[in-house]
Amino acid sequence: MSDLLPFLKDLISCPGLSGSESQAAQIITARWQPLVHELSLSRLGSLHGLCRGTGREPRPTLMVAAHMDAVGLMVTGLTDGFLHITQIGGLDARILPGTLVQVHATGRAGQPALPGVVVQRPARLLPPEIGKEVVPLEYLLVDTGLPPHRTADLVRIGDRISFANPPLELGSELLSGHSLDNRASVGALTVCLEELRSRPHAWDLWAVATVQEEINLIGAATSAFQLRPSMAVVVDATFAKGPGTRDWNTFSLGKGPTLCMGPNIHPALFRSFQELADRLEIPYSVEITAANSGTDAVTIQLTAEGIPTMLLGIPIRYMHTPVEVTALKDIQRTGRLLAEFLASLDPDFLDHIRWED
Repeated sequence: MSDLLPFLKDLISCPGLSGSESQAAQIITARWQPLVHELSLSRLGSLHGLCRGTGREPRPTLMVAAHMDAVGLMVTGLTDGFLHITQIGGLDARILPGTLVQVHATGRAGQPALPGVVVQRPARLLPPEIGKEVVPLEYLLVDTGLPPHRTADLVRIGDRISFANPPLELGSELLSGHSLDNRASVGALTVCLEELRSRPHAWDLWAVATVQEEINLIGAATSAFQLRPSMAVVVDATFAKGPGTRDWNTFSLGKGPTLCMGPNIHPALFRSFQELADRLEIPYSVEITAANSGTDAVTIQLTAEGIPTMLLGIPIRYMHTPVEVTALKDIQRTGRLLAEFLASLDPDFLDHIRWED
C-alpha cells in the first residue's frame, strides 16, 4: 500500500472522539469504497465493509475489527472564559498541561474548531495538598484566548475537545501523532483490503471500523450482533518498549505485531496465526492477556452463543497521549498477515477447530 503514510496522516489529523466518530468514518469510507463490495453504517456509526469471497454460498464470514474512535476531552463548565474539562476515555493528567487542542464548539456549527491550549494554575493558587504534585484534571483548564462573553456565546457544556498537534515523521520508519490508538490498526485493515484485491478467498470478509471502544467497547458489541460472523479478528494497539518500559509485557517497535494468547482468545486461532506467521517469516511477539484483553475482542467473543476470536496488537509508544509513536512496517506486516490468513481459510475451517488444546 504505497499511500499508507498519507492516509494515516489524514486519519490521525481528524478528531473522531468516542461518540463522535463521523469525520474519521468519512475518511475511511473514501479509502475503502473501491476496495469492498458494500459499505454501510451500523445504527451506532460503526463502518461495515463487505468483501465477498469466492466460495459456495452460504459462505462463512470473518469479521476483522479495528476501532476508529479516539480519547479526548469534554467541556464541563466555563469560568471567566476558561473551560473546565473532563476526559473521554482514559487520559493521564500528567501529559495534558501545554497540550494543543481544538474545541468543537456547538455554538460555532459549520465553522472550524476553536484553537486552544490546556493550562494549569500557578502552584500557589492550587490547594496546599496538591502543591507541586501532578495537577488533577479537575484543576486543569482550556484557554481559547477569547473574551469571556465570546466564549460563552460559542462554547456549551458537553462540547468535545480533541488534540490538535499535527502528525510528525520520526526518522524514516516511525510516525508520531494522536489517535494512532487505534487508527494504526485501521491502516492495517486497509492494507489487508488492498492485498485481497489480488488474492482469492473462500470466506466473506467484514471489515469493521468500530465506534466507542475507548468508553465501553460498544460499537464492536453491536456490530458483532448485527453481522453474526463465523469468526473474528480484532486489531488494536499494544504497549511498545520505551523509557522505563522494557519489561516482558512491552514490545519492540518495528519487529512485527503481537499475537495474543489468553482466555479472551480462541487457542486454535492463536495457533493458526502463529503457524502462518512462521511460514511467511513475518516477525511477531507473543502477548499474554491473563484476563480479558480490554479490547473489542471482549465483547465480540461474548456475542450470541460465542464467536471464536483472535487479537493482534500493533506496538505503540506513549499510549493515550498526543504523541503516540508507531512503526509503519508493523502496520504493513499486520495487514499482510490478516490478508494471508483470510486467503488461507478453507470453507470447512470451523469444522476442525475446538477450544481444547
